[in-house]
This record gives sequence, C-alpha cells and structure tokens, in this order.
Amino acid sequence: MASNVMRKVSMRSLASHKLRLVLTVFSVVLGTSFVAGAVIFTSTVSNAFNSIFDNVAKGVAVEINAVGEGPGVPVVMVDDLRKNQKELGIERLAVDNSGPVTLADASGRAIQSGGAPSIGMSYLPPDQAVGEESTIISGRAPERAGEIALNSEAASKGDLKIGSKTKLVVGAGLAKPMEVTVVGITEMPSSSGGFIGVMFDKDTAAKLFSDGKYVATVGLAARAGVTDVQLRDAVQAHLEGVLKAQDPKIDFDEVYQVRTGDQVREDAKANIDQFLTIFRAILLAFAAIGLLVGTFIIYNTFSMIVAQRNRELALLRAIGASRQNVSRSVLLEALIVGVIGGVLGLALGIGIAAAMVAFTEAQGVPSDGLQVGVAAIAAAVFVGIVVTLLSAWIPARRASRIPPVEAMRESTVEPGAGSLRVRTLVGAIFGVLGVVALVVGGLGEGTGPALIVGLGALLAIVAVVLAAPMISRPVVGAFGAVFEKPFGTVGKLARTNAVRNPRRTAATAFALTLGLMLVVIIGTLGWSFKGTVDSAVDKGLRADFVVTGNNNMPLPLSVVDYVKDAPGAGEVVAQAYGAAKYDGRDEYLSSPYGGAIGDVAAITMIEGTDDLPGDGLLISNTVARDNGWKLGQEVTFTSTGGEEVPTRVTGVFEANEAIAGTMVGWETYEQLMPVAMKRISGPVLVVAKPGVSTEELRTQLEDATAEFLTAQVLDRDQFKNSISSQIDQMMVTLYALLGLSLIIAVLGIINTLALSVVERKQEIGMLRAVGMSRGQVRRTIYLESTYIAVFGALLGTVLGLAIGVPLVRTLAHWGLEGVVIPWALIGVTLVGSAVVGVIAALWPAVTAARTRPLEAITSE
Repeated sequence: MASNVMRKVSMRSLASHKLRLVLTVFSVVLGTSFVAGAVIFTSTVSNAFNSIFDNVAKGVAVEINAVGEGPGVPVVMVDDLRKNQKELGIERLAVDNSGPVTLADASGRAIQSGGAPSIGMSYLPPDQAVGEESTIISGRAPERAGEIALNSEAASKGDLKIGSKTKLVVGAGLAKPMEVTVVGITEMPSSSGGFIGVMFDKDTAAKLFSDGKYVATVGLAARAGVTDVQLRDAVQAHLEGVLKAQDPKIDFDEVYQVRTGDQVREDAKANIDQFLTIFRAILLAFAAIGLLVGTFIIYNTFSMIVAQRNRELALLRAIGASRQNVSRSVLLEALIVGVIGGVLGLALGIGIAAAMVAFTEAQGVPSDGLQVGVAAIAAAVFVGIVVTLLSAWIPARRASRIPPVEAMRESTVEPGAGSLRVRTLVGAIFGVLGVVALVVGGLGEGTGPALIVGLGALLAIVAVVLAAPMISRPVVGAFGAVFEKPFGTVGKLARTNAVRNPRRTAATAFALTLGLMLVVIIGTLGWSFKGTVDSAVDKGLRADFVVTGNNNMPLPLSVVDYVKDAPGAGEVVAQAYGAAKYDGRDEYLSSPYGGAIGDVAAITMIEGTDDLPGDGLLISNTVARDNGWKLGQEVTFTSTGGEEVPTRVTGVFEANEAIAGTMVGWETYEQLMPVAMKRISGPVLVVAKPGVSTEELRTQLEDATAEFLTAQVLDRDQFKNSISSQIDQMMVTLYALLGLSLIIAVLGIINTLALSVVERKQEIGMLRAVGMSRGQVRRTIYLESTYIAVFGALLGTVLGLAIGVPLVRTLAHWGLEGVVIPWALIGVTLVGSAVVGVIAALWPAVTAARTRPLEAITSE
C-alpha cells in the first residue's frame, strides 16, 4: 500500500484522538523540558561567571600565590623580588592581604551576602596597584585604622553611608570586633551579586590578614617590551633558585604557583566549569529518571492504542498494507508525538531555566540573560524523538504482526498467564542474581562493595520490570480483597479490572515504582545520616552548648575568650580544623584550643592520655589501624608550605564520630596551618558549671558573643537539628527533582485509565444498563486507579529498602553507625499513593460515568 496512504491513516488516527495525543505528548514534554532546562541554566550561569572571570587579574601580567591552602607567599620572597625588580622585568609589584569579614548594617545586624564572598582587603592607590583597581566614587580612601571603604552594593544593602559608624568582625582574626567608620564608597571590578568588599588601608590590612611572614598574593606588572610569559618564566626561575638555596628538599611547584593573568583567568573558569559540569550531570540524571518513567507511559499508551486498533490494522493488512507499512504507521505517530513533545519541552525548559536563574539571582549569583543555544534546542528535540520512538518500537512491531484474520474478531484476545511464564522465569533469574549482589555488597564497605550494590540494584530493577505482571495478580488481588469489602460489588469489580490485564497494570504501576523506589533510597540514606548525627552528639559530646558561626560564616579564635568570660561557663574548648600531608596524601586533622578535648567530649582512652602536649598527636583506634601508628611513634606531617613538622603519638582513643580522629597539639597546628586557618575557630564546645541552669547559661553566652554578629548559641538538640536541617534541605532538593518523575507517573495512570475507559465503553454501558449508577461507576474507576497506584508504591518501597539498606552499610567508612529505616516516610508514601490514585482517576472516572447505556451498547 502506498506510503502516503499510511501517512494519512496515521494523521487521521492522531486527529481523531486529540485527548490521547495531548496526554502522551505531555509525558514527553515533562521529561524533555528538564533536559532543556538543565542545559540552558548551566550554560547561562557558566556564561555569567565567564564574563566575571574575564575581569579576574585584569591588567596583571603575573600573579604569585601558594598552591592550594598554602600559607601564602613569604615576605622575604617578596622583598627579594623588589630588590631584583629591574633585572627581572618587573615594572610594579603589589601584595594582597585579604580574608573573610562580617560587617554589621545600620541596625547592628550582619549584612548577608547570600552565599557570595564577604572579603576584607587592602586599598592601593592607582600608582601602587597592579591590574584593574577599585574606584572611589564617593568620599575618600581609608588612611588609618578604624576607617573602611565599602563597595556600593554592600553599602546599599546595609544602609551605610559616608560617615556611618558600624562594627566589623574579622573571620580569621585574633582581635575583638572592631568599631569602624565608612569613609568611602567604591566600585570594584570582578564583584558579583551579593559580594561584600571592605577595604582597609595597607598597614591595617597587613595586621588583620597576615602574620608578618606571609602575604596572600603578589601581583606583578611587566616593564615595557617584556611579555607576560617572559616575565613569568624569569620570575619562576629566579624564585626556584632562591627556594633551592634555602631548602633543596622542597619542590617549588608543589608549594607555589607563578601564572600569567591569562592563566589565572583560565584556571578560574575551569574551576567553575568543573562544578557546573557536575551540577549539569546531576540535573540530567534526574531528567533521565523522568524520561525513563516516561518511556513506560509512552510504551503503555502505544500498546493500548495498538490493542484498540487491532481490527482497524488487520483491515489495513487485508486490503494490501504490508507489515512494514503498519509498523511505520505506528512509528510515524510516535515521531509526531516526539517532535511536538520536544518542541513544547524546549519552550517549557526555557521557562524552567528562567525560574532557576531568577532564584539564583536572588541568592546573589549573577546572570547576563538566558543562553538558549543550539545544544539546548538539539537536546530537547533529539531526546523527545528518540525516547518516543524507542518506547513505541515494541508496540509497532506488535502491530505489524497482526494477521488480517483479526479483522473478523469482535474483540481482542488478551494474552494469558502462560505467555508470562518465560518472562517471569527470566525475571526470577535476574532477581536471584540481584539479591545475591545486594547481600554480598552490603556485607562490605567502601567503593567496591558500593559498586556491587549498584549492580545488584540494576539487576533487581530489571527483575521487577520482567516479573511485575505475574506479581500484580496475587498482590493486587490480596490487598484488593481487603479494600473492596466496604464497597461491595463495586470494589470487587474494580479489583477484577485491575488484574484483568497484568501487563498494563504492571507497566502503569512501574512508572510510580521507579520514583518511589528512589524516594525510599534517599530517605533511608538521609535518615541514617541524621541518626548517626544524633547518636554521635548524644554519645560523643559532654558539652551543654555549642557556639558556632551562622550561615557558615567563620568566627575568630578570640570568641573563645569571650565565651570563657560567661560566669556560668565551665570547660570551654574550640575545635580548629585543617589538613596536612602525610605520606603524600591529605590527612584531615583538628586541634583543641582553650583546653583538653576530654573536658568537653566523651573520650574513652585505650592507651596514653588525652592531655595533648604542643607536639603531641592524639588519634582514634581507627586512624591508628589504618595508618599503622602506635603509642610513642613519631609521625611527621608536611605543612601546606612544604615544612616538615614532627609529632609523637601520645594517646589512642576509641573512635568517636563527634570529634576528629586525628588531633594535633596547638603548637603543631600553628606550624602546619596557613595563617588564615590558624585564626579561625571551629565549633566552641561549652560545659556549664555545676548548679548553672541551661537557660541561665544560654543568656550569658548570647550576651558574651553578641559583638561577633554571626555567632549563634545552640544547645545539644539545636546543634543536632542544625546539622540535620542541612541533610533535610538536601533531601528536599532531591525530592523536588524526583517530583518530575512522580508527575509523569500520575499522568501515566490518567492516560491508562482514560484509554481503558474508551476500550471498555461497551462494558461500562452494559453495567449502566443493568442498574449501576454514575456514582458507582466513578467509585469503580477510583478504586481501580488506587489499586494500581498502591501496587506501584508497594513495589517501590520493597525495592527501595532492598537497595537502600545495603547501600547504607557500604558507607560505614563515612561514619554511618547503622541503618535507620524511614518508617514515617514509607507510611506517608503508601497513604499518598492511594490519594494519588484517586486524583489520577478523577477525570477518567467522570468520563466513564457519563457513558450513556444505549449508545455504548450499540457502538462498534
């Protein structure tokens, strides 16, 4: 038969079932929109940051700084460069001393940067600056201690003007909060939305952000006729020689980096691109989940369409259409659905990206307008077409195999249970292999066992896909027999309908299964992490209160002295954190400041003492085992500046998740850490004096730390909740991303029921003719939908627990103490699935109830 005739048949089929077309297209739209939105959003943010980074180190020929978290560039090295400035080709040299600060607004509260940096730095006049300098647009530059200049955005946000007096806390400082006066308003290059820039005179900045031995960064301007690359090579060669003469063992490239301005900009762009690549991958992963769910919906839809058009397709075969003609006809319909879905998905994706950009702009992330490039357009349309064609391929093949004799049948013969046996057997094999992998993986911990659990998860999912049709009959029949009792005949009829076509029921339910499986896995991980946090605080800390910085803002070490001044404070110890090199790898460590860690934490000593001397090393038994360290052993760490610092193991304690497993004495910590890290306090742990009430001490601590602007005083429960809330935020974000797949799953139930109502039009009409009321018809559809949704939820819950529990066990090396099953979440999920079933059935139920008996009986 001519292909143009089959094209007309396809177009007429779509035109005559507009509602079916809309529902199917919508499933494609939701999945493709998330793909397009992810690509557009990340491209937009990347473009905005690239624009900002184009100004980074602008006008700087060469920049010198430490590698990683190094202490900075030694002042003696800077002095050497100044002495050899002319010979090396340096026109001008400028040092940068900077660090985090918190500035109070006109009302005395901390100005929030919305996640952007809040930085204090030195002001350099144009004749001393290297690169693009800040411009004073109002007032004057700071000239002495107690004076600051402020960028215009921060001044506006804080309602600060020339002459305003306010307070400022240096995050990495040893001094108390400062009283400062605003003397200038500036425009700063490279500042993004939310950025707070506070400028001091050169001498004040050096005192606040340097220990006199190191500076953060050195910028160089090249003499006329000297290129940036020539200056870089000359400076690096000179400094390598200087360092080698001082200490031949130190590798210059491991400690310092000398880069041209172009290299600095490219490195900055590479860092943000790396982050955005990961972020884009996460968004696309959730889009893929939505698309996977959508494939089941599209497959189910086209399977039902083919089943309903059996006689029509058989007639086409009878009058000369080949199998290829019939198959291509179905695929043409899928292609049209895919193209429409892809185009509409692109439009919706632009809207999603615009909303995400608006949200991030409100948080201080800059934007230069949406970047709707060829990649986003191609991704949306391509994904829409490919997903739809793949989903419709099996139904299309099935359609091509319909023999012409089917045109003589009055109804379609549903495949029997026998046809499911091979499929179920294969599913059972996959299931056994999956269970074995999940059990074996769950017995270990680390990357290897986690990969085995991942393999087991994949096998288990395939097993459920294959075996779900056979499982659906007994499972739906069992809980349906319980739920149907209050509804009598209507309930029994709904159960019968739900198990009548197990393939359809399983395919419809699996869309919900996949989404809820991920919800349960995420819930199990999240609740287990929160359970570990609660257990660690309850078992590992003796402190009654924890003083920490709000919104992750740092607190200076001087806060410890203020806390100790509270009359009711007994033991007060801060934990300072950092990292040093051991045997070529990073070793994360902490150091107690202000007292012994055993005064505020519940430490069970195995060997030695928790009274940590300046050169001592206190370790957990886990760290001792992993590194092979023993009591009395000398352990040498390498600082970020390349200096070797020897320590001695003075105590081994039973691992305690509330504190670091590697602790060094304060003397060692000061040698190992950059100046910025040495001056920042971690959580300050406070034990009340005997007889002092909790509320009394809280008031005293809040009064004592009020000057620090961002200091917050938390009791044990609040401290646990502050950590748990971060986990909750992450879980809510993941659930929101999973919401896409759940919406598609609901659409799938609506689509299936709507097509089922059309398919059973005669049957419903006959029920109406023998006395079933419209209300009973609606209840039948509601219950049928609920059975399908609950079946999907049960499968998802079982599958989620089967994967989530062993996955948590493999993460024990991260400190997870045990598995916490989110029973409340599971309960809400199961109840919610029943509600979803009713909601999904609203429109199909109303449509079914409107069926007129005589019209239905005379159809066909």
